[in-house]
Amino acid sequence: MTPVSYVFASCKEWHRPLYEELVSDMPGQWTWVSTPHELSEVITYKSPRYVFFLHWNWLVPRAVWEQHECVCFHMTDVPYGRGGSPLQNLIVAGHAVTKLTALRMVEEMDAGPVYIKRDLGLNGSAQDIYLRAGMLSVETIRWMIATEPTPSPQQGQAVVFRRRVPEQSRIPEDIDIDQLYDLIRMLDADGYPHAFIDHGNFRLQFRAVHSSGDQLTAQVIINKLSGEAENERGN
Repeated sequence: MTPVSYVFASCKEWHRPLYEELVSDMPGQWTWVSTPHELSEVITYKSPRYVFFLHWNWLVPRAVWEQHECVCFHMTDVPYGRGGSPLQNLIVAGHAVTKLTALRMVEEMDAGPVYIKRDLGLNGSAQDIYLRAGMLSVETIRWMIATEPTPSPQQGQAVVFRRRVPEQSRIPEDIDIDQLYDLIRMLDADGYPHAFIDHGNFRLQFRAVHSSGDQLTAQVIINKLSGEAENERGN
């Protein structure tokens, strides 16, 4: 009998240890993919029971989600918070907790039926939160393989988040200390544009922030601005 096949899709290397632990004690044939090309290759010669998307920066082709059961993990209590940059938009909106939702992928982004929602705290840095979400996603994967649940349609009015752009990482002048703390921590993850200010010919980026009453401490990374960045700032 051919083993059941599963695909674990993530473009973030921080999920790799979770994947290795998962496949070490779970049955079936598992494949890690981190790019659209790798996903396309796997789909051409395998027919996976599930394709699990933990963190994915690209549009999944219709042929993939129509022919296979694709499971997306989204960090909001959908239909609230569909769309881009969910973690950052949640923190900006003042949320301290959210739901990690496992939903089936459909044509409209984050609009598919829901398998399960689980509580997720939003304390700590973005990296901390993404790692907790990854661990919770793997727990959910184990549960889904064991139970093969039927997803239920979303209920309620949709609220759609807009994906943030790098310029929104610039620290504004009219910001209080709590807002500054949240801005720095919510952008503190590998591969994300950290909170920054420009001073003269230099860009100062902030991470690893700690709050102590009315004082913050943080690490600062200083880089010379490129010519292109200087021109953009001057326009």
